[in-house]
Amino acid sequence: MLLSRGLGTLGAVLVVGGLLAGCAQVNKAPVEDRGGWDSKSSTKVDPAKLPGAENAGKPGYYTVQPGDTLIRIGLEHGQSWKDITRWSGLTNPDLIEVGQVVRVVPPGAEAEGTRPVASTSVQPVALPPAGSTAPAATAPAPVAPADTSKPTAGGDASGLAFIWPASGAVIAGFNEATNKGLDIAGKAGDPILAVADGRVVYAGAGLRGYGHLVILKHNNTYLTAYAHNQKLLVKEDQNVKKGQKIAEMGSTDADRVKLHFEVRRQGKPVDPSRYLPAR
Repeated sequence: MLLSRGLGTLGAVLVVGGLLAGCAQVNKAPVEDRGGWDSKSSTKVDPAKLPGAENAGKPGYYTVQPGDTLIRIGLEHGQSWKDITRWSGLTNPDLIEVGQVVRVVPPGAEAEGTRPVASTSVQPVALPPAGSTAPAATAPAPVAPADTSKPTAGGDASGLAFIWPASGAVIAGFNEATNKGLDIAGKAGDPILAVADGRVVYAGAGLRGYGHLVILKHNNTYLTAYAHNQKLLVKEDQNVKKGQKIAEMGSTDADRVKLHFEVRRQGKPVDPSRYLPAR
């Protein structure tokens, strides 16, 4: 199957807000379903001959599945589709094939394995003076490193302190099975704000179900996504500041005017309410 970077589905049902094409460009390349067969010779495609097949199953690599696009793969792995294109040596980012293997971490990062755990700190033992009968001081028990995986209200362990992306009421909460973020009500044209400093890694309407979408990368751990907008005010690779207006609320690919807002931690959707300050 040849898949367009600009077309695709998200896999699980995900309610997301749409953004107006505004400053985004929508790729209109067709999707060709080969069904695992070579359409010219009518023979089954040998998976071992697909690009990157030698890396299948290795850490830091991903095998393309039906319905995938580079945009979706980037969102699911916390990366920019442009970075995945470069790391994978793709000559045409608009075309990827089911069974093809792409790199989803920077070169060399897969060798790092899991994130290292901070070493425990052991205090030196104080020895009594020579000839003293006083017992030696007992070394304190090692202190376990702080749990950096759980954010505090209005911030997280990575030093980010998110603000709300829109001022409306929350009309749908996080549910990993059916809603991978928060839906926030409003009226058409309401400002959509960047929740923290970051870089625009996607701005367009190429991910079905999200409408016109902005994705910001804040650091190597966190992405945020803003969907269903009627107008985009930023472009890919642009740096933005916390509180900057990045889009206008709309109803593209949605049943009503709203913002669908997601927080992705290393590509995995997490409950945004854990990261946003109390109102």
